[in-house]
Amino acid sequence: MCRRRVGRWGIVRNMQATVGDRLHVHSNTVGDPERIAEIIEVRGHDGAPPYVVRFPDGHESLVFPGSDSVVEHPSAQPHHA
Repeated sequence: MCRRRVGRWGIVRNMQATVGDRLHVHSNTVGDPERIAEIIEVRGHDGAPPYVVRFPDGHESLVFPGSDSVVEHPSAQPHHA
């Protein structure tokens, strides 16, 4: 079962991911950068957390995303010309 998350504007959504998606963690402290990582393993049932992610510096970590996190699917990511 996926956990229900309340988004930034009060929208309820289920967090689901597949390998290759990106986990975007928004900063909750002024001056701290947002973090983006590639999801390399999904350990929850039906795409639910936790996720094993790889950050751009090569660091890998097991993550239980909070309400400040968003899963970005490759098909939904903007393409820059």
